[in-house]
Amino acid sequence: MKNSINQLIRGGLMLVLVAFMASCSEIEEQTAPMASSTLKSIPEVLKSLETGDEGQNTNARKSAGNTYATFNAALGKSGLASVFAKNELTVFAPTDAAFAELNLNPGNIGSVEGLTDILLYHVVAGSVFAADLTECFVPTVNGAAVEITLMGGPKVNDANIILVDKQARNGVIHGIDKVLFPPTKNIMELVNTTPGFSILKFALEATGLDATVATTNNLTVFAPTDVAFGELVVELGFADLDALVAAVGLDGLESVLKYHVFAGGRVYSSDLTNTDITMFSGEDVTVDVSGPKLIDVRGRESMIIATDIQATNGVVHVIDTVILNF
Repeated sequence: MKNSINQLIRGGLMLVLVAFMASCSEIEEQTAPMASSTLKSIPEVLKSLETGDEGQNTNARKSAGNTYATFNAALGKSGLASVFAKNELTVFAPTDAAFAELNLNPGNIGSVEGLTDILLYHVVAGSVFAADLTECFVPTVNGAAVEITLMGGPKVNDANIILVDKQARNGVIHGIDKVLFPPTKNIMELVNTTPGFSILKFALEATGLDATVATTNNLTVFAPTDVAFGELVVELGFADLDALVAAVGLDGLESVLKYHVFAGGRVYSSDLTNTDITMFSGEDVTVDVSGPKLIDVRGRESMIIATDIQATNGVVHVIDTVILNF
């Protein structure tokens, strides 16, 4: 039976409950959550971490680099301070030291191009405490996802989580030691600039689907390599790619390409389950996580050989065989 995207994507914006690993012992821990009526908003809590209003030694905190003045200044200069004060959010806040590594400080942070997108890439909707973290991809308010890993100490992408569970009235703050940067290329731009996808680029442009994959939001694309297209020509008994395209026509080629696109959301490797999903072309493909692999309507298998390549409008997984819907 077909499963909806809600069944395919597990967890949504919240994470399954698991405990932090013992290797998190170096993380700066916070006290148990207080009553919400006694708490400050997220920007106010960030400010209190800078000024020492939380009863901690300000000089000691500054010497450790665990202050958040630059992040807080960025909220003000981007116009996001009220958003961070009113909505229930989980914030992965880079320290001042993390910004300083990029030569950024409260005085010049406003000059960063794409500042709003960068800040929203540090935010997850809802309150996610340390005990809620598990290894998976989590959608941010930016639209792209961050990857949570726990082995060797908890991380968000390649940033270590160094402070946990600093509760605010409208959410929770975790401190991290690097600034996170969201993807900057759309799916078509990724295809254009990644070696090994020249045939896919040609096919998308020839059918006019290049504009679709460049501008449509929340797509999951299973991208065949040039080698995969070459093997398809041999499998179907054509002399070359031109002969194959001539046989199926542009409409047939467009249908095959749409069979490689899931338009129901961004499906990351951690979201995959054994299920059938309906692709943009209208036909189903079977997902088998034991590969992981895809099985097309002919019963042909395609291994997923690279995963979770993020774009501004979706995510790309690389496959080693062109899947067919005819």
